[in-house]
Amino acid sequence: MSLETATSLLSALKAKFEAGDVVGGKEILSKLKIEMLDFPPGSQSHTEVGVEGMEIGILMMVEDGDLDSFARNVAQIKPMYAVLGTSTTPRKCHILGLNLMNLLVDNRLSEFHAELELLTEEEARNVFVTFPINLERQLMVGIYDEVLSVTVPDPSYQFFVDNLLQTVRDSIADCVEVSYKSMKIADAMTMMKFGTQKELLEYVEECRDDWILEENTLCFQPPPSGSKAGDIPSMKLITQNLSYATEMERIV
Repeated sequence: MSLETATSLLSALKAKFEAGDVVGGKEILSKLKIEMLDFPPGSQSHTEVGVEGMEIGILMMVEDGDLDSFARNVAQIKPMYAVLGTSTTPRKCHILGLNLMNLLVDNRLSEFHAELELLTEEEARNVFVTFPINLERQLMVGIYDEVLSVTVPDPSYQFFVDNLLQTVRDSIADCVEVSYKSMKIADAMTMMKFGTQKELLEYVEECRDDWILEENTLCFQPPPSGSKAGDIPSMKLITQNLSYATEMERIV
């Protein structure tokens, strides 16, 4: 297979990507992948063309919200990065950062930290990589206010941030409804970082249908019976445990 053919497909892929034609870009990417099957093993020039095509493909998958294809393409590009070795690409840290964002949103924290171990010092300092690292730290210590106010380093990160914000808002809502009997809508908007009352009410309608709206106040339902500490049959459990301990002592 000629390098010229692969380069031609890459140029066509770039044009589709710049035009925002994700469907057309995916078709060209599929053709490029077929051609890549005949790449000479270890060829630097061929690998560079393939890597650039795969990187553009990954960005298109994010734009399309196709996380399954995103994950597959990330898995496919990793061995190609290994072939390039220390020869990096302009988009490599961008792709690595997006992969970290995907793992963070999925709460796959063991994989997240495993990926961090593979980074070079230079990569770990790149803004595309430090962004998900800082987000993970903020989430771990519960600094939700900062998470809800982040500024993304690139528009491609917004898809993952939006999904993460939904998770964070759900966590805040869980805390609010057990900590308060009611809350002013304006206070709820501030706490959950909604820009308008409409956004908050849409969230309530979609995700918190047991919340009651009364004038300018949200009222929360009391926790269901049976969930209080007093409902746990503690004396019965203590009696059973003492009985088990006595029987064990007799056996010994």
